[in-house]
Amino acid sequence: MSLEKPSAENLKILLDEIAEQLDVVNRTIMDPEDYDLNKYEEIKFMYDMIKQKGRLSAQETQAFIEELRSVRKH
Repeated sequence: MSLEKPSAENLKILLDEIAEQLDVVNRTIMDPEDYDLNKYEEIKFMYDMIKQKGRLSAQETQAFIEELRSVRKH
């Protein structure tokens, strides 16, 4: 499975994995409908960084959540 190509299905996979890694309790903030597919590359970049880092500090987790907030639809 390749996550390189922007698609609604891939966006959902990315957001689910990010939510899992960040231990997001309120999963409604990770609804793929709330994210613009045009921001896919930014979300994929965050996903790759999170996967590469593995375990995140509380500050890093908060920073990623803030970044996700910035790419959500308003």
